[in-house]
Amino acid sequence: METHVDVAVIGAGQAGLSAGYYLRRLGREAGIDFVILDHAPKPGGAWQFRWPSLTLSTVNAVHDLPGMPFTDVLDDSAPTEVQAADAVPRYYAEYERRFDLPVRRPEHVRVVCDHGDHRVDDDPGSRSGPLTVETGDGGLTVRGIVNATGTWEHPFIPRCRGAELFLGRQLHTRDYTSAAEFAGRHVVVVGGGISAVQLLDEISRVTSTTWVTRREPQFRDTPYTAAEGRASVAVVEDRVRRGLPPGSVVSVTGLPLTPALRAARERGALHRLPMFDEITPDGVRWADGGFRRADVILWCTGFRSALDHLAPLRLRGPGGGITMDGRLATRVAADRRVHLLGYGPSASTIGANRGGRAAAAELIEHLTGN
Repeated sequence: METHVDVAVIGAGQAGLSAGYYLRRLGREAGIDFVILDHAPKPGGAWQFRWPSLTLSTVNAVHDLPGMPFTDVLDDSAPTEVQAADAVPRYYAEYERRFDLPVRRPEHVRVVCDHGDHRVDDDPGSRSGPLTVETGDGGLTVRGIVNATGTWEHPFIPRCRGAELFLGRQLHTRDYTSAAEFAGRHVVVVGGGISAVQLLDEISRVTSTTWVTRREPQFRDTPYTAAEGRASVAVVEDRVRRGLPPGSVVSVTGLPLTPALRAARERGALHRLPMFDEITPDGVRWADGGFRRADVILWCTGFRSALDHLAPLRLRGPGGGITMDGRLATRVAADRRVHLLGYGPSASTIGANRGGRAAAAELIEHLTGN
């Protein structure tokens, strides 16, 4: 493994591959070399770990990577019911091959820190010099970082009184495989995002369920327009530019009321209860004394950005957010050597494409002084 390179892209999902494409395309004339470090054993990003029932027809969106349409890896006759965990990794693998992207795997990045003796404080102009990327195979010295680790490796489960006493099974969205495994058991589904309602729909077809959310879910039965998409991204972008945690995109966009969810609502599966106050050995209890027996608690409570390896760079502000700037808010305001993809407005697949181009261009400009 080379020990010196201009740019390290950490992660080979949609954002990392997009950044790699543009680093290859825009960095060639500038003489910028780069490497993509991916901890997964094979191509596919987080998609390779998704549950089998997530198909190309049920997934929220899979956007083409730049320069190569998704249909290049699918037969014209291929049904939309093909598993996303199969189709997307095949697409990513072909993309890496076609554009000769320098992906190294499995390569686990343990920590990123400053290399050598130079000034590091909150003035973005003072953060300079190389960075050390420590991996399982040793150290790599770089001049810039595009962090594209996403969120899959950092599932979030809120603390709840009595959780350790529960005698049933607790699992997170990332642990889900099939609704069939819950047959005959009462499942409490916690969460108000797209994954939560998709899994609630599946599970409620085979067994009894209770749906719990912190806020009243907002469904929409009209198509989501491009203008609304830009507006929702603008809200998230404004937050990260002010150094606030990104927040949930669904809280801005609402939940699309698909035909499957309409059917779920008709059979009563979308009846929602507010968040419970405690977990008991055999169920969940509310402050007013209400109780639901439970055999399983499925936490569809989302993910947080997997950024622990960047902790030595002290990027977070007092409130836990990271102040971002640049054209599309991918650049860390306090450290121009570092770009974050999959954080804030670049968290969606289409946002990752746009963010990949912006991050590559701005980092090349920074490294070349142009």
